[in-house]
Amino acid sequence: MLYRTIALALLLAAPTLAQPTPPAMITPLALPDNPDVKAAERLFSAWLEGQMAYRGLPGVAVGVVYDQQLVWTKGFGFADIASKKPMTADTRFRIASNSKLFAAIAILQLREQGKLRLDDPVVKYLPWFTPKPAGPDDGPITIEQLLSHSSGLQREAGDHWSSFNFPTEAELIRLMPDRQSPFPPQTRWKYSNLAFAVAGLLVEKVTGQRWADYVQANIITPLGMTGTSIDKPDPGLTTPYASRKPDGTRRILPFVDAHGMAAATGLSSNVNDLAKFISAQFRTSGPNVLKPGSWREALRVRSVDETWESGSGLGFDVARVKGRTYVGHGGGYPGNTTMTRVQLDDKVGVVVLTNTNDSNPGDIANQLIATVGDAVAKAAKPKPTPLWDDAWARFVGLYRSNYDDGITQVVLLNKQLVLLPAGAGPAETKVVLEPLGGGRFKLMAPTGGGPVGEVVRFEEKDGKVTRMILGDGYNERVDAY
Repeated sequence: MLYRTIALALLLAAPTLAQPTPPAMITPLALPDNPDVKAAERLFSAWLEGQMAYRGLPGVAVGVVYDQQLVWTKGFGFADIASKKPMTADTRFRIASNSKLFAAIAILQLREQGKLRLDDPVVKYLPWFTPKPAGPDDGPITIEQLLSHSSGLQREAGDHWSSFNFPTEAELIRLMPDRQSPFPPQTRWKYSNLAFAVAGLLVEKVTGQRWADYVQANIITPLGMTGTSIDKPDPGLTTPYASRKPDGTRRILPFVDAHGMAAATGLSSNVNDLAKFISAQFRTSGPNVLKPGSWREALRVRSVDETWESGSGLGFDVARVKGRTYVGHGGGYPGNTTMTRVQLDDKVGVVVLTNTNDSNPGDIANQLIATVGDAVAKAAKPKPTPLWDDAWARFVGLYRSNYDDGITQVVLLNKQLVLLPAGAGPAETKVVLEPLGGGRFKLMAPTGGGPVGEVVRFEEKDGKVTRMILGDGYNERVDAY
């Protein structure tokens, strides 16, 4: 096995869907008027306007989300160049592979209902799913492998990206026996649109509904995504432009129906709707499309590429950018390229939608996160008065482990106690004791080793501190190394 599972620490909580309409977008913080946020908006806008002028991009629509709030959105350039139709947050785009997120949610909804298991073989529900295996002992492909790009299946179902003739459901079923898997299942991360097309057909088989009808009723409508549709020509869609030719012109591309590949790439949406979709990942109360455990399943990394810099949960892509972890997805369709990217710890997400194929929305999303997203995260972060008791200074000192005689120092910073194990790394890597009250602390650290998240307390005898208890273990107080 060439990849390992990586755990993402996600604290997402949201009860199961109980009502057909989500809570209204709230404004708990005055983030849009924060001067640092406004400054970041100007900085990003200047950067993107320069990029668009230099690269001749027709149009871009962006949005920044904090928790349940769409903090900022702006359209740049034109949804249609000839008519000078401006780009806005309501302009609709083919969001392409962002559709895969909806496929994963649909499967997880059925799992919540007990109608399938992630480790079920796909052939249990779709008897025609008989691709040629890469080897004689590969074993059946499971639902989880479809959703995590670890099935080993071919990327596509034919020449549809060249011919624009996407296969129908019946054609997908007929071609499946001729599909040759390049890799055995669970061998490596290998992106596959074909896998998600099969996932959509699996949803149809289990529910007895058309894919578009199921997603509309169980995801799009409950989230209030009124500008989202599946494979429908729409006058609100932006004009799709091909990449710029050497003479500076761009060809207008046709509307392309994804047909049987709709679960992989068929949705259309806009910034306002995708902001609601991002907010669902952060929601801690009110109706939602998945239970908390299912959100964690969707966002937990299942497979990674060979560089260990990106990979997949269930439907959701996971990427490491400048030392931080983001979830979301990119998408590319004839004349449209898109990116959604979410930083779960900060509860900040961005949407980038473009109406051409050479815009590099991933780079635009990274710049949007680094400017407006970072400013929003800092402005939204609570600044509580530190809970501190000057008497806690008595806990400062050296503590020896009976396990290996190693020494850990408790050091007093500015109204904060930190642990500093001897020889255990740079001083700036702080292991903090967060006060819980009653002389108890919570051990917090940037990594998951040791008793992270567990309770720390100190024993005293005759007015002197004698022992530091960390979770289920303890260290004895000593006077010197």
